[in-house]
Amino acid sequence: MNSSHLKYIISVLSIATGILGVSNLEANASEIQNISKDTSTVQNKTVTPVPISGTKISENATDLQAQTPYPTQIPQQIPQQSPQPFPEQIETPAPTLSPGRRTRGGSSYIGVGGNIGLGGDTTLSEGSFAVNSKIGLTNNFSVRPSALIGDDALFLIPLTLDFPVESVTETGVQQINVAPYIGAGAAISTGQDSTVGFLISGGVDVPLSPEFTANAGVNIGFIDDTEVGLMLGIGYNF
Repeated sequence: MNSSHLKYIISVLSIATGILGVSNLEANASEIQNISKDTSTVQNKTVTPVPISGTKISENATDLQAQTPYPTQIPQQIPQQSPQPFPEQIETPAPTLSPGRRTRGGSSYIGVGGNIGLGGDTTLSEGSFAVNSKIGLTNNFSVRPSALIGDDALFLIPLTLDFPVESVTETGVQQINVAPYIGAGAAISTGQDSTVGFLISGGVDVPLSPEFTANAGVNIGFIDDTEVGLMLGIGYNF
């Protein structure tokens, strides 16, 4: 083999070696570019948040920082009640006397009537003319001074407890109301043998209208003997 053929072979090998080297470089460069593209693709992918059931999560970064996956429940504070002071004792005012006032049994009145004697020796036990009255003192009590005028005058001064007006019967559309009372006091007999005795009195007032009240009562006096009289009358309310 001559030297010219050897030089030709060496030249061909050198060119082939150079072509292989360049091909390897291009393959390596292509692989590097593909790897770079895959990396950038992975980096550019948007991660879709998985919604949690019952909780709305915003895609905004600021909102994501503020939101929490589970709502925090703040315990309610029970307001403290200040201790209640002991209730002050309310003093019930004592009933004041107001002569002439209305009681629970009706209005005060003054009137006239008659007395029917049922036994005894004084005017209380005889037929006589009567001047009677009711003077309210409180809501429950009244004084009922009366004067019986016959052969001698007899004064009756009972303090009575008045009861509320009650309905005792009803006839058609007419209803009868009565206000009972009961009490005790003094019976003062005048004349030659003036005496003072104990008196028991009881009866009913029957309101007829805003102006008038009918009344009936039994008076039992312990003067000389036991005296009993039934007094009937009508009074003008004031």
